[in-house]
Amino acid sequence: MNKTVFSIKKEKNYIWFLFDAESKTLGRLSTQISRVLLGKNDVQYNSSQNIHHGVIVINAEKVTVTGKKETDKFYYRHSGRPGGLTIETFKEMQKRIPSRILEKSIKGMLPKGPLGRELFTKLKIYKGSEHPHKAQNPIHITVH
Repeated sequence: MNKTVFSIKKEKNYIWFLFDAESKTLGRLSTQISRVLLGKNDVQYNSSQNIHHGVIVINAEKVTVTGKKETDKFYYRHSGRPGGLTIETFKEMQKRIPSRILEKSIKGMLPKGPLGRELFTKLKIYKGSEHPHKAQNPIHITVH
């Protein structure tokens, strides 16, 4: 039988990409970030393997949504105790933990299972315009 040969290198060096979320729409930004994490922008893309791309997102608190989603979009979490359901709107979540909005959006677009969990660890989201990953020399990507 013939075996499938994958041309992806097994190196641990990640290529890092930088996204600025200032005045970007949540869904459009999330799809671009998930595509880069999956490696769909790379020639060696394979849906079942990690392409070794990392993503840094800055200005997470300045992401926007369209329509009435600012007040009508809800985020649910449950403590596990009876009556422990907590519901927050987009606006409340943006004040409290702005990076969680992007995390939830991008995680939902990644594959479910071990590969998706591994890819999610290479997503770094920061509230302000500063990040501690200058040494990785991230490639700046603009989203239209």
